[in-house]
Amino acid sequence: MPRTPIAAGNWKMNGTSAEARALCRGLSGIDQIAGVEVVLAPSFTQLGLVWDFWCGTDVHVAGQNMHPQPSGAYTGEVSPVQLAEVADWVILGHSERRQFFCEDDQTLALKLRAADAHGLTPILCVGESEAERENKRTSAVLTRQVSLALGDDPQPAGLVIAYEPVWAIGTGQAATPVEAQSACELIRSVVADKLGAEAADAVRILYGGSVKPDNIADFMAQPDVDGALVGGAALDSDAFLAITRAIAASA
Repeated sequence: MPRTPIAAGNWKMNGTSAEARALCRGLSGIDQIAGVEVVLAPSFTQLGLVWDFWCGTDVHVAGQNMHPQPSGAYTGEVSPVQLAEVADWVILGHSERRQFFCEDDQTLALKLRAADAHGLTPILCVGESEAERENKRTSAVLTRQVSLALGDDPQPAGLVIAYEPVWAIGTGQAATPVEAQSACELIRSVVADKLGAEAADAVRILYGGSVKPDNIADFMAQPDVDGALVGGAALDSDAFLAITRAIAASA
């Protein structure tokens, strides 16, 4: 089954509103690149302006996190109902959320279902730490993270999974294309075990972790890599445009 590749840019906790507008202007024309789905994930305070900037185009806007409840006494949190006013996608379980904010697999299972219930396409992030990698636990960690997040419910609409090895995020040390393929192939097999072969064939799996214009083509040459979740390079319009074009060219 052909899978449209994805170029997703996670801006993390970076940028003022003025800088977000400038970055959007620098990405002018990205919505005209055929054969790739583009997703931009700004900070919460920039979501509205980024949403308005790309309104009427095929560019998607993602929140970087959300609470599973639609409303309530959760000071400082953003609900899926609120997020859906300024975004149509959401990143869930990024390693920084898991590491610094103690998000666990059970919480992410709830968030995944909340995203689906409120029409938000989820990008579920999974990946092993450096210690887990050194102890040869990559397979066990990915299997646990994907299995527990998916649970026993039907597949969320448009589910996307991002393999982001923790040891490669922000370090400049990317996984090799072979390592990325091995992990993504494993993730697809876990989805097949949980949801069936058809669902596994349809799910798009991204690689994230020190993605750059000069290494993206090698990742996209792998059969189970369907795009990239880009961090630092997404803050450079020229770099992200180059990555997006390379992803489109691989389709």
